[in-house]
Amino acid sequence: MTSSRRPPPDSDESTATTPVRAAIPASHRINRFKITVLQSAAGTLSWDSSADRCSIGSHESNDVVINDPTVSRFHCEVFIDPYGFRVRDVGSTNGTLLDGTPVMEAWLRSGSTLKLGDAVLRIDLLADVVRLQMSAETRFGALVGTSAAMRCAFSVLERAAATDATILLESETGTGKDLAAEGVHTQSPRRDAPFIAIDCGAVPSNLLESQLFGHERGAFTGAQSTREGAFEEADQGTIFLDEIGELPLDLQPKLLRVLSRREIIRLGSNKGRPVNVRVIAATNRNLRAEVNEGRFRPDLYYRLAVVKVRLPPLREHPEDIGIIAAELLEGLGASSDDMRRLTSDDFVGRLQRCAWSGNVRELRNYLERCLVLDQDLPIPGTIPPDERPGASVADISKPFDEARRLVLDQFEREYLAGLLAAHHGNVSRAAKAARIGRVYFHRLLRRNGLR
Repeated sequence: MTSSRRPPPDSDESTATTPVRAAIPASHRINRFKITVLQSAAGTLSWDSSADRCSIGSHESNDVVINDPTVSRFHCEVFIDPYGFRVRDVGSTNGTLLDGTPVMEAWLRSGSTLKLGDAVLRIDLLADVVRLQMSAETRFGALVGTSAAMRCAFSVLERAAATDATILLESETGTGKDLAAEGVHTQSPRRDAPFIAIDCGAVPSNLLESQLFGHERGAFTGAQSTREGAFEEADQGTIFLDEIGELPLDLQPKLLRVLSRREIIRLGSNKGRPVNVRVIAATNRNLRAEVNEGRFRPDLYYRLAVVKVRLPPLREHPEDIGIIAAELLEGLGASSDDMRRLTSDDFVGRLQRCAWSGNVRELRNYLERCLVLDQDLPIPGTIPPDERPGASVADISKPFDEARRLVLDQFEREYLAGLLAAHHGNVSRAAKAARIGRVYFHRLLRRNGLR
């Protein structure tokens, strides 16, 4: 799959690695839209947008709340960006119908009708505009970008960093959620205190409770001494809970207790211990869909989603690939010759035509291979099927070991990326389908730049 989208009109095509301050607009203009509930058990209502997206459902945390038993807690999202106006179902029970046709995600037109269960809505695109605030910076921590999409995200992160609000980072794998979390910490008043990161998907579920909340001596076989958990280690600082969607259901009430009471209970104890911690969570899952499926507690989602930040996937801001590639190459220690070769207009143009399912992490992995092997390797997803290594014959110009490794690496990356896509980013389901352990599956994802 390739991207043919044009850069947003407000984007800056500069590929410099230093922040660009001049002539950068302070806001990004998009059309407002109006949602009118024409028919439902709860009666009629209307909602006018003041942002670029809204969620619709029966749960009180939605932007448009429809108190109708046929509408799921989180039913669908309506959003607008520089590329168009869309609706996306988020795993509802009764589905979303657009002008009578069932859809998972589809383009909208002004006057479109949505049917959510028994509820009927009309979506109207308005003539006036909303100004979305954008950062004047083209960098937030280690993240870089000149596009409107990235600078809108930077603006929210900058404002959130100055507070103690809990943040939920929602985006695809490889978009830099960990870098965003570190950036929030370093720009917050807690910058001199600890920053502790826990990957909830990489730790076996039977060990995760101890990792998070600690344990007392004798709490379980092998617990020969008392141990502080991540929340106590992060006291006065920030804890980053990556892949929060992987948190087992039995641990979710314990995390909810931390968020609501600001205290933890170690495994094997019944004594609460106060903690002063700022929580940043991240997920590549749609937690609203997880709530609908009963795999994630709605009250915990509500506590986590105080400030929601969406980091756009790379395919939505290809105009940033030049500046991101330059930043990555600099971090990889590329020579001046390599920098010129791998940031040339022709090469960056080819990079921009790739979908990059693994986002920035996949891009970094690819650029690193180009540096190590000292050649411009085929860009993933742009090779005709009959020309791919292994589809017909391997590259016989290379030594056997190197040619075999290239073929196996290509297969492994494509297999993992395709498996993740088929299971909508759900690592547990993808690992189960592949018949390998989840921890090993995480290791494979990291090795291939997909996490």
